Amino acid sequence: MAILTEKTIKIIDSLLPEGELDTKIKNLLIEDIRRRLAEFELIDRHFQKKYGLTLTEFENKNVVNEKGYSFEVESDYHEWDSAVDAVNTLKNYLDELS
Repeated sequence: MAILTEKTIKIIDSLLPEGELDTKIKNLLIEDIRRRLAEFELIDRHFQKKYGLTLTEFENKNVVNEKGYSFEVESDYHEWDSAVDAVNTLKNYLDELS
């Protein structure tokens, strides 16, 4: 098991003065996951607005092929797919921590 340094514990205690260390770390993780989740959900919404489709619809319509495998569309697809995967992973992490 990893050990936290006294300096790290002191900082955690100053940020979150109440509660057990495990609970404090869990709360910090939840806050960070929610921040990251918001970023990836923003990316997902951006591409939904840009293409007027969800990622699944985008894939089912084979838009990359339809647009002639343009660099922009392929790049968007990879970024979008990664963002949606991250959203799902981060939501699972939140469920595990709750």
